[in-house]
Amino acid sequence: MLDTDSNTDATNGESPAAQWPNPTKSRYSKHITLTTYPGQSGVDPVPLEWGAKDAKTRGPIIVSRNGNMLKRRNAMGAHGGSYSIYNALAIAAGDLPPDFRPDFRNTEPTFNFPWQPAWADPTKIVSMDPFGHDIVNQFREYLDAGWDIRPTMAITRAHMRLAEISEAVHKGKLEVDGTIVVNADGDVRVTKVAVEPVWYLPGVAERFGVDEGTLRRTLFEHTGGSYPELITRPDVKIFLPPIGGLTVYIFGPPERVSDENIRLALRIHDECNGSDVFQSDICTCRPYLAFGIQEAIREAQNGGSGVVIYFRKEGRALGEVVKYLVYNSRKRGGDTADKYFQRTENIAGVRDMRFQALMPDILHWLGIKKIDRMLSMSNMKHDAIVQSGIKIYERIPIPEDMIPEDSRVEIDAKINAGYFTTGKQYTMEELAQVKGRGWEKWEDVTH
Repeated sequence: MLDTDSNTDATNGESPAAQWPNPTKSRYSKHITLTTYPGQSGVDPVPLEWGAKDAKTRGPIIVSRNGNMLKRRNAMGAHGGSYSIYNALAIAAGDLPPDFRPDFRNTEPTFNFPWQPAWADPTKIVSMDPFGHDIVNQFREYLDAGWDIRPTMAITRAHMRLAEISEAVHKGKLEVDGTIVVNADGDVRVTKVAVEPVWYLPGVAERFGVDEGTLRRTLFEHTGGSYPELITRPDVKIFLPPIGGLTVYIFGPPERVSDENIRLALRIHDECNGSDVFQSDICTCRPYLAFGIQEAIREAQNGGSGVVIYFRKEGRALGEVVKYLVYNSRKRGGDTADKYFQRTENIAGVRDMRFQALMPDILHWLGIKKIDRMLSMSNMKHDAIVQSGIKIYERIPIPEDMIPEDSRVEIDAKINAGYFTTGKQYTMEELAQVKGRGWEKWEDVTH
């Protein structure tokens, strides 16, 4: 057991640092602060008022442990989400100084999104920092004073080339307008917003219908005790979790997104590396993503706005290892649509951990108040958006001709479970007849 006041090993009195090989080569002192407490000597977090009307009133988010920042922090976790571990490796290897501070010159957004009322509403945005894209302007005096404050959002512009979009241009399904689709190869201009998660714990707890104490204890226990201040610092309400964020892709002028008088087509897409990148035919993820992008472009070309938002929630937020285990279980056990969700529940305990309760935050940050064409069949997504106060006028299912043959198991099971469709709904008896390919011709067999 480690005594957090003296930072020594309570079993033998020896400093943990002294037990490490070559402690003199460490870039840190031997004194390790494992956690802090409210009222502890020197602990004085920078005031932070979540939901304040502007960034300066709200205050900067301070998460760094460098130097005198340790006791001024008003947030837990680390910048970069899961990439914070790579950052730590670079420091351990000597490739990056522990006290490095970035130079943010010329990193400002390529488009200044207008302030939205939701930015000052602590109930509308609880999973991202609404001012995280503009820290250089809003907190310049802190940066000039040497404080380690970092953006949690970045806004840029780029060109996108997707094979399905190039094909749609070649077939005349999308026109080359020179502004959005810029050439016959199907290159598309896009505005992109990258977002790292920043959680306001009271708001997150409320979204999930639990008390803040239960949320904190559960996060502490099930991250292996990695963040003790979830328990010891109830006064600190901000947590930067070690998970992936999201990317917004905007087609057409970004100022149109928040204009209620302009039509909006929207695709909310949750990550599926196997399909999105490597085009597996076991699910409809990439086809629906490509269809969503095509329709977003089409809406923008017609004078409206198109948005695709890509969340890092691989394998329904169960992870790729679990996803592949489920694939094996499905294919070896007889892959039929009536057992589709059961295979996942047997391994993961639940069929889906994406929990869309936090998803609408980015829509509110963008100023979206209504969606004319929602390119999704998910009731979870639909309900979360509508319950957050955003209207949806039309839902668009994936076209039948874009559904890969071996993904009928997935799509038919989802439709039976309540996914939106304008087509046929199957009984459980009919689902038992919807079968996918097995592993029979792929298994390694010892003769």
